Amino acid sequence: MFHGSVPSRIAGGSDISLLLDQLSHCCSRPRYAFMLLTLIADVARPDGSAGPSVRVGDALIPLRDWLCDALTPMGHRDPRRMALVERVREELRKAGKLSGDVAADDAQVQDDVRARVRASGKTNLSRAASELVKAGLLKRHYQGFRVDHLNRGAQRQAVYTLTGRARALVGAPPAAQRPAAPRPRQGDLFAS
Repeated sequence: MFHGSVPSRIAGGSDISLLLDQLSHCCSRPRYAFMLLTLIADVARPDGSAGPSVRVGDALIPLRDWLCDALTPMGHRDPRRMALVERVREELRKAGKLSGDVAADDAQVQDDVRARVRASGKTNLSRAASELVKAGLLKRHYQGFRVDHLNRGAQRQAVYTLTGRARALVGAPPAAQRPAAPRPRQGDLFAS
């Protein structure tokens, strides 16, 4: 088990390899955790924070929904996912909700599967985020409206901030482009 800090450079190790080593010791699903951190880094601001929403085209969707949707394709060949598609199709058929139009029925099945996968994906995401918070690689807080509601979230949305070694995943802000100084020509007395 990983205890304490690892020296910043181990025999030429990079920040990413140290991050992967830390994830392998602190997370039950290190590959999933790394994908999660990478996706957060893709939409993070220069300070490493992402959320509460992500712009997709002209729409804003909650960060957690976007993360779940982005991770969904990873399981499309999973036998459990294929079984879920068939189970949903059978449930819709028994409920009389299928129209007989193959294209429309397939779209309805996929919409229902997507909703179920997103709901279970949020559970997986929360579990992984909690492990990353404990490891010091992620900070989590909530932002939004506070209203009386049974749900503890109360219409607040998650904001994740990359910390520690996970900050290596956030690209450096682009350097300001300065106009190129004219190159000195032969015969100039003073070259800068």
